[in-house]
Amino acid sequence: MLIALLPGDGIGPEVVEQAVRVLNVVTDKLTYETAPVGGAAYKAQGHPLPAATLDLAKRADAILFGAVGDPDCDKLERHLRPEQAILGLRKELALFANLRPAKLFPELADASALRPEVATQIDMVIVRELNGDVYFGEKGMRTTAAGLREGYDIMSYDEGEVRRIARVGFETAQARNGKLCSVDKANVLETSQLWRDVVIEMSADFPDVELSHMYVDNCAMQLVRNPGQFDVIVTGNLFGDILSDQASMCAGSIGMLPSASLDDKQKGLYEPIHGSAPDIAGHGKANPLATILSAAMMLRYSLGLPDEADRIEAAVAKALAGGARSPDLGGTMTTAQMGDAVLAVL
Repeated sequence: MLIALLPGDGIGPEVVEQAVRVLNVVTDKLTYETAPVGGAAYKAQGHPLPAATLDLAKRADAILFGAVGDPDCDKLERHLRPEQAILGLRKELALFANLRPAKLFPELADASALRPEVATQIDMVIVRELNGDVYFGEKGMRTTAAGLREGYDIMSYDEGEVRRIARVGFETAQARNGKLCSVDKANVLETSQLWRDVVIEMSADFPDVELSHMYVDNCAMQLVRNPGQFDVIVTGNLFGDILSDQASMCAGSIGMLPSASLDDKQKGLYEPIHGSAPDIAGHGKANPLATILSAAMMLRYSLGLPDEADRIEAAVAKALAGGARSPDLGGTMTTAQMGDAVLAVL
């Protein structure tokens, strides 16, 4: 099975390297090809998503992605900025469903911003729609009749897009504890009203799932107040982006949360939810566990190797129980030493 390795910028290459080390211990069924993406690709080839990189992503059975983002590229035209690479991959590969599990490892209760008795309740999956909303809607800059500059980004979903992601949410809830919370802003947004209407219609096909609805601002509050109430959250692109990052800090560190972006055939792109962290790139301070856990999700969802995925996840838990801590978790271990700790368990 061919894995496309797209390390990207900043700490991306460092964390992807550790994930590959772990993958090579649990299975010999994988081959790898590496390609540039993001700022690294722009500097080398003049575009954040070169044609050869996109071709590799299309040919591969799955994609392991590091991170994109480079301050040197911040003043480029928007279509040439590093972040356009990940948006382009989502669009070209039809990766519409983003699964972001958020679970607190008991050993990290003291790393969460929440009180331990609250933080230990966290065990949820956020299902985020990836191909619509303001990220892909019409956008631009214009001048008003009064001569003022005006920026605009159009938020929109059609019912087919909502139905598709809602199904993923319901099926994810069926495989867990049977509770789905749909998050929107239906009190003020027509887009959200359509979202809520379609999700309610879909619920008739899933009578075994308990459906609830919550406004996004209340959901943000409840993630801090009572995160244990959530099993699966399904929401749009913008809201999902914000809520999943919030959930990561409730679970201890943004360096701990993996993610999967899937098409309708379970082919996926797997990446840690953290960014490129250019301030610590090359210093060996990055936490590779989110990328290692993303690799485990890749084995489970796209490659049909659930036992190997279980082994990796158990090894990460055991390494943490044994005291493995990178700087974001209050420790001093380097990126490679964190990888070593997982490998030692395996």
